[in-house]
Amino acid sequence: MKSGAERAATTTVHLLWHIGHHDRVGDSGTTGCAEGADGEGAGAVHCDEQAGDDPKLLGVYSSADKARDRMRRARPLPGFADEPECFLIDEYTVGADEWPDGFTRVPPPS
Repeated sequence: MKSGAERAATTTVHLLWHIGHHDRVGDSGTTGCAEGADGEGAGAVHCDEQAGDDPKLLGVYSSADKARDRMRRARPLPGFADEPECFLIDEYTVGADEWPDGFTRVPPPS
C-alpha cells in the first residue's frame, strides 16, 4: 500500500490525440468518429493504423481542462478542421506501468 506521501506525489497527465482517418465511411462522407465525440468518451474515436489512419499527439497536459483548451484551439486549424470531432484525451499516471501482464497478438483477418 502507498504511503500518504506517495499518494500525494502521484501525477496524472492528459495526452491529447487527433486521429486523421484515411478513408471516409458511409455515404455522407463521415469519418470513423461518432457524432458528438468530445475527446473524452462522450462519442467514439476509432483508429485503424493498418487502414491508414494517422494518430497525432498534440501534447501532454497537466489537466483535462488544459487538454480541452488545446483541442478547442486546434479544431479550426488546417487538417484538424476536416475532422473536428476526432480528438481523444487519454489520462495516464506518471510512473505507472502499462501492459503489466504483457499482451497477446491477434492476427489480422485474412
